[in-house]
Amino acid sequence: MDEQEESIKRRKDGNLIWRPVNWFKKLSDELSWRFVLSVIIVYGINQGISIGLYRVSVQYYMKDVLKLQPSEAQFYSGIIGIPWIIKPLWGLMTDIVPIFRLRRRPYFIFAGLVGSIAMLIPAFSTNLPAVCAILSFMTAGAGVAIADVTIDACVTENSISHPSLAGDMQSLCGVSSSIGQLVGFALSGVLVHIIGPQGVFGVLSIPAGLVILVGLMLQEPLVHSYSHKRVRQKFLDAIKTMVTALKTPEVWRPCLYMYLSLALGVSIHEGMFYWYTDAKTGPSFSQEVIGSIFSVGAVGSLLGVLLYQNVFRSHPFRGVLFWTQLLYGASSLLDLALVLRLNLKLNVPDYIFVVMDEGVSKMIGRLRWMPLLVLSSKLCPSGIEGTFFALLMSIDHIGTLTSSWAGSVLLHALNVTRTRFDSLWVAIFIRSIARILPIGLLFLVPSNDPNSTILPSELLTTKRGDDVLGSGDSEMISLVHNSM
Repeated sequence: MDEQEESIKRRKDGNLIWRPVNWFKKLSDELSWRFVLSVIIVYGINQGISIGLYRVSVQYYMKDVLKLQPSEAQFYSGIIGIPWIIKPLWGLMTDIVPIFRLRRRPYFIFAGLVGSIAMLIPAFSTNLPAVCAILSFMTAGAGVAIADVTIDACVTENSISHPSLAGDMQSLCGVSSSIGQLVGFALSGVLVHIIGPQGVFGVLSIPAGLVILVGLMLQEPLVHSYSHKRVRQKFLDAIKTMVTALKTPEVWRPCLYMYLSLALGVSIHEGMFYWYTDAKTGPSFSQEVIGSIFSVGAVGSLLGVLLYQNVFRSHPFRGVLFWTQLLYGASSLLDLALVLRLNLKLNVPDYIFVVMDEGVSKMIGRLRWMPLLVLSSKLCPSGIEGTFFALLMSIDHIGTLTSSWAGSVLLHALNVTRTRFDSLWVAIFIRSIARILPIGLLFLVPSNDPNSTILPSELLTTKRGDDVLGSGDSEMISLVHNSM
């Protein structure tokens, strides 16, 4: 009996090892290895690893090279995200404006070239003005955004032709991004310490360059017919449908809540970063420690996704948002305890406390974001689902931009500088109160559970015409973005 149990255990262990390998092999056989590798490059490397390397290196570049004040760095960090706000434009272009009779490959090549060049400029420039550096970062962000919407369109096309593998493709995207971010954050601090932030920018040109490879190796059919007049008409029809949907109370009320809940987040992360690395009043964390802290945050974010999927995904929107928003505001008070050095009075080292803070905060933040993501998917009219979803994500990015700029104003008003942090605790307290305020706006969110229909029937049935870009495709390919 013991030998049989041992044999069964070995067989199970072997299955656990080979299951992911067999899963990748199945996807490669069904969808082609080129597509699977493209998803891994765009999501896992160009977005996942790059996000970790980019965030830490840009923060140190703003602080140590550009010598910006925390409020200035906070303001510029919001500006860097602007290319993501116009994500629907990138989506519409990849959907209805082919280049050299191709709809996807040229956009990958363009995104890779733009991203690589944009990262090499600050990498090899000395005494680069702050405005030029920020423009380079924005351009690099545009390259990532264009590659993102293009690979999303490819995923959606394959989901339409292989509906039984739609869930597997979304899992591939999510797993690639999560693992990539963990690797990126884990390496970020070490690389910044060894080669400096500008050296990391040079490294970041490599993931962007790999996107060019995606454009070269992917296979797609040529567009057989292309009419500027018909494309223009479809573009206008899409705009008209989006405007009609936004006028509907079932749509604009949740959109308003999503914007306000994000805008009231009042981001002051640059102020906290400057305090983390300050040698006099702060814990004086090294680059390696900063990278490890952010990697723990990435783990917390992933745990938040898993917790929502397994526990809260069937609960009504209002109930989940109430508790997550309340916990979101309460968890931000952990920073208050840290800045006031209460953790040291409890004999809790700074690093241990910050790691717990980062993990818990990111987990709660992801738990708060997931129902908004599901709600957004329920608000998309038939026929333009992907484009409208991208529009909703843009509204959310505008909320994030507002939050960043509000934090910049707050840090400036409280005179939080590179060397003065006396009022940082006040900024944290104000932020915590602001993050609880959206609870009073929950009446804007439908009380439905995620399995029910929210849109009125007239927006769920839309007449579809022939595709202007080729036979066999839907009128406008959906673009689905899985994470904020």
